[in-house]
Amino acid sequence: MLEVLKSSWALLLGLLLLMLGNGLQGSLLGVRGPAAGFSPLEMSVVMSGYFAGFLFASRMVPGMIRRVGHVRVFAALGSFVSAVLILFPAFPDPILWTLGRVVLGFSFCGVYVTAESWLNNAATNETRGKALSAYMIVQMIGIIAAQALLVVPDVSGYLLFIIPSVLVSISFAPILLSIQPTPAFDSTKPMTLRQLYGVSPLGIVGMFLLGGVFAAQFGMGAVYGTAAGLTLGQISIFIASFYVGALLLLYPLGWLSDRMDRRVLIMLIAITGGAAALVAMLFGHIFVVLVGAALVIGGCSNPLYSLIIAYTNDFLQPEDMAASSAGLLFVNGVGAITGPLIVGYALQVIGPPGFFMLIAALLLLLALYAAWRMTRRRAPSVQDTAHYQPVMPSAGLVAVEAAREIASENPKSTGDQAA
Repeated sequence: MLEVLKSSWALLLGLLLLMLGNGLQGSLLGVRGPAAGFSPLEMSVVMSGYFAGFLFASRMVPGMIRRVGHVRVFAALGSFVSAVLILFPAFPDPILWTLGRVVLGFSFCGVYVTAESWLNNAATNETRGKALSAYMIVQMIGIIAAQALLVVPDVSGYLLFIIPSVLVSISFAPILLSIQPTPAFDSTKPMTLRQLYGVSPLGIVGMFLLGGVFAAQFGMGAVYGTAAGLTLGQISIFIASFYVGALLLLYPLGWLSDRMDRRVLIMLIAITGGAAALVAMLFGHIFVVLVGAALVIGGCSNPLYSLIIAYTNDFLQPEDMAASSAGLLFVNGVGAITGPLIVGYALQVIGPPGFFMLIAALLLLLALYAAWRMTRRRAPSVQDTAHYQPVMPSAGLVAVEAAREIASENPKSTGDQAA
């Protein structure tokens, strides 16, 4: 790990600043929107815009990079991010905020893909796994630390919007001044969804359901906190708890998944997260219970993302894994777009408990589907499965591809089986 930090510290520092800016803007809009008179349903549309932009970018940015290069794409999209962030307080309108979130989602996705390309290119075959792990840790630390900035006094109403804009602008310096020669960028045509479902039904269904869970946490957590009457300090602790839980459990659960039927572990983790959401739905008025539930939900949902990718790879030949990664990300993105919309409707009709009701429903549905899939066929032997490699839902396509490359280094004999 020290070798990775020595060779890529500037890239990781830039990515940390990016995550600080991104983590703050999501929570900040969730607090400021209701204060500006936006209804929960309007806020859900605003928050969905980010995931729509992210989804579009995952399909379009590779072509942009091939046409004009990494540096130009990174600089252009980074400029959009910085500009949009400081425009939000000047135009407090749901439609304009939604358009701004689409631009942010598109731009952040493109920036991540570009930065991940440089990081992946700087790593060797021996250090790629450690580099990806460092990237995942930096992402989580950035989002957690960003929540502390939410309580910065903001008398003018603009300061908290300026801070993420400055952080994103500063992040360009260590990245652009430290990059090695621009890496080649190749993209693989994704499998059709029908083909991917034939390979792993649990992968498709699980990714869709998890998309809604992640979007609820990242996009609507602050909206829930505002509706529940939490203070800014409590909202920052509540949102940070999701990612602290992920940081604590991402690796231990991954270690366990390499030693048992992944479907059993997926089912058990989903049940645990769903149960924690039900507890929060019933006793969310007790802040300690709320924070504990967020820790458990985050600690369950984030590893599930990596587990489902690993489980799908267990039934693929190495040459097919790249095509499946793009398909899984697409399905997850569709789920992420719909998640905030359902949460917003639930908050408006049911009230604050509707936030956790949706999370519980999605995770328990995932557990039920995993249990049903176990009745349809037997799992491959543990010796035939690829190693688990942690990936955060906020990561771009290149990070997922890097995890795929690491997994493909393990020979498998189950590629012709269907999950």
